[in-house]
Amino acid sequence: MPEIEEIIRSDPKLGKNVQYVYEIDGSPGKYAPFPDQLSNKIKSVLEEKGIEQLYSHQAEAWELAQNDDNFTVVTPTASGKTLCYNLPVLQKILDEPSSKAMYIFPTKALSQDQMNELHDLITLMEEDIKVYTFDGDTPTSARKAIRKQGQVVVTNPDMLHQGILPHHSKWMQFFQNLEYVIIDEVHTYRGVFGSHMTNLLRRLKRVCQFYRSDPLFIFSSATIANPKRHSEKLLEEPVKIIDKSGAPVSPKKILFYNPPVVNRELGIRASYINQARKISQRLIDNNIQTITFALSRLNVEVLTKYLKDIFESDRESMSQNEKIAGYRGGYLPNRRRAIEKGLREGTIKGVISTNALELGIDIGSLDAAVLAGYPGTVSSTWQQIGRAGRTGDAALGVYVARSRPIDQFLITNPEYFFSSSPEHARINPDNLMILVDHIKCASFELPFEEGDSYGEVEPKDLQEILKFLQEGGILHKSGDRYYWAEDVYPAADVNLRRIPEGNFVVVDTSKENKIVGEVDYSSAAMTIYPDAIYMASGREYIVDDLDWDGRKAYVRETDSDYYTDAIDYTNVKVLSEDEKRKSGNIEIFQGEVQVVTRVIGFKKIRFYTNENVGYGKINLPDLEMATSSYWFTIPEYVVETLPYQRADIIDGLLGISKALHSIAAIKIMSERHDIRRAVGDKTSEWFAMNKITERGIYTPETPDSPSKKLNPEDLDNFQPTIFLYDNYPGGIGFTPLLFDSHEEMLDETMKMLTSCSCENGCPSCVGPTKEVGKNSKHIAIAILELLTSQKVKSQERSERPLDSQKKYLN
Repeated sequence: MPEIEEIIRSDPKLGKNVQYVYEIDGSPGKYAPFPDQLSNKIKSVLEEKGIEQLYSHQAEAWELAQNDDNFTVVTPTASGKTLCYNLPVLQKILDEPSSKAMYIFPTKALSQDQMNELHDLITLMEEDIKVYTFDGDTPTSARKAIRKQGQVVVTNPDMLHQGILPHHSKWMQFFQNLEYVIIDEVHTYRGVFGSHMTNLLRRLKRVCQFYRSDPLFIFSSATIANPKRHSEKLLEEPVKIIDKSGAPVSPKKILFYNPPVVNRELGIRASYINQARKISQRLIDNNIQTITFALSRLNVEVLTKYLKDIFESDRESMSQNEKIAGYRGGYLPNRRRAIEKGLREGTIKGVISTNALELGIDIGSLDAAVLAGYPGTVSSTWQQIGRAGRTGDAALGVYVARSRPIDQFLITNPEYFFSSSPEHARINPDNLMILVDHIKCASFELPFEEGDSYGEVEPKDLQEILKFLQEGGILHKSGDRYYWAEDVYPAADVNLRRIPEGNFVVVDTSKENKIVGEVDYSSAAMTIYPDAIYMASGREYIVDDLDWDGRKAYVRETDSDYYTDAIDYTNVKVLSEDEKRKSGNIEIFQGEVQVVTRVIGFKKIRFYTNENVGYGKINLPDLEMATSSYWFTIPEYVVETLPYQRADIIDGLLGISKALHSIAAIKIMSERHDIRRAVGDKTSEWFAMNKITERGIYTPETPDSPSKKLNPEDLDNFQPTIFLYDNYPGGIGFTPLLFDSHEEMLDETMKMLTSCSCENGCPSCVGPTKEVGKNSKHIAIAILELLTSQKVKSQERSERPLDSQKKYLN
């Protein structure tokens, strides 16, 4: 342990910036013998792989599976969760070859990885157990064989939703014999995605019931605050929990590293990217296999280039003797598989990744993890740090703080982080819009009868929805049954993840139009605009042309001394005020808004020095989203009553908006990213979101005009308005509940601020003072006192009749 830590601590330039050291003691594993019922073939294969006994949690999982108990395994990274479900599944198929199992993973990459691992195990067993992946990349010619012959089918929620359940009659033999459903990385099913997932499982269980099967459900999860409750909310059945790991724990030290101050007057610190590069370089130099996590794809590529420049001196070595690799979405599948293999075999000594490697893809266990910036949640931070640690060997985690207020708060208050529990996973499967969408899909799959149930939905509510769909001509009632009546295929119109379809491919014209990468639709305008430097695997390409309609970017390899970073801004404009009411002396509204993200230009930034060496213009279509929102304006009498400057009052409003955002996410049982917040001017057409900074409102930055603060006279006319809007095109139905709960949410926000033990602000309430101003918390409380003391409680309307929701359903 001292040797790894001292590699950083002993460096005269790096060691002095280590602000805090947290130590995790190692512990031996807890073991159990192989179960007597376990096949000798499986035992022999495990022994051949060096596994002579099970960890205690694996043995516990075996017992629960034999007792037909649904269960969730919540143990650390690299603790052998996979065997918790592979052993009972393989044993069942050996005992009853007609048995089937379905594995559901949140991503195609994880599906492929787990399929390969299971296939290797079966190959060693010399058994003819058919394991297939079934996803969007599966050839049409192979799908019939998979349906008929597959004993283990590995898929993802999107394919189950659109490719399996709507065609369940073709899967009749599979569903009749389905014994196990495995759902991995269950902590990712939260918010709107998790609400969709519960409804997807409702539909899956409904189809299984039709074919008279009753499969056992096995979940695995990273550490979250409520794994049992979350699993039971997803499945709507009792679920037992295994949360005591028997795997050995590697001794580990976690260093909190704060880059040195380079301009004390302005409080500017050295680039955290450069500091992360130096730390990673030092570790790799000492033959410490290291994973470095970056917060964006651009940062992944910049760090990859820096480390390749050091360890791979020429282009030939980059291809043949690769020691450094980047890893992110957009790399082609074969490239990702090659990187994963290099990490497992130890030939790749350093990998730089987005959170794509935070999930359980098998890359072996590395020696050190470097986090370039705070990932955003306690759970993600521990997941990333957990990637380091071979069984029994010492490991190191290094968190490199940015200059951002949240990072600086954590680096100066490390006890806040280490005493914080992981976040709760929240879902609301009965969100009306989500629920109705899936009832449509379920009706297409099998007709509903009067008296039928659907998960935990009240029968009278289900009947009301069915009648509503019948009135709209979507369902046809014949006798006691409701049949699908439209020609359209409902699942095709229900997107589980809010991901626009149609990736862009990146074509290298200098190498016979070879495809070198993919870019998702929402990132294209920020990544592959004309004259952009597109980076992949440490190589630079210049974008010559972007065919927006054809979804292609044409690039050629170049040797650039700079990279490009796009400039964008987001405006929110009110389209309609659908409903309003008074709450005391303020008016609150709900209605439609338009959110427009415009990419207007890019900066050229020199490698290593971070100098801005030029600008360029971008002329691409805006990314537009019409959605629903709830908002209210702070009355002028409140602003004039407060003994603060208007700019300071805006700081207080920023604090309120942050705290209110957190309260709203809890109220709608969802995630913060499912709704967005904005503070802006009631009278103007636009509402700045990402340009409201530490001390006021800023105009958008353009290549011709850098951002600048609005004049004091503009602030005098500013009518501050707080918006909370659905972060989904068309809205997802959160707005009516927020609108009806306005008074309750203000009360809860006030309780949050007054009960928080911090003096001037922290990430748990209004935000760090450097982000929202030193007096933000006190001003926020003063504003809330004025609003809550004069409010008149409106009639409780959170239980809205279905009729008032019809416009949202339509």
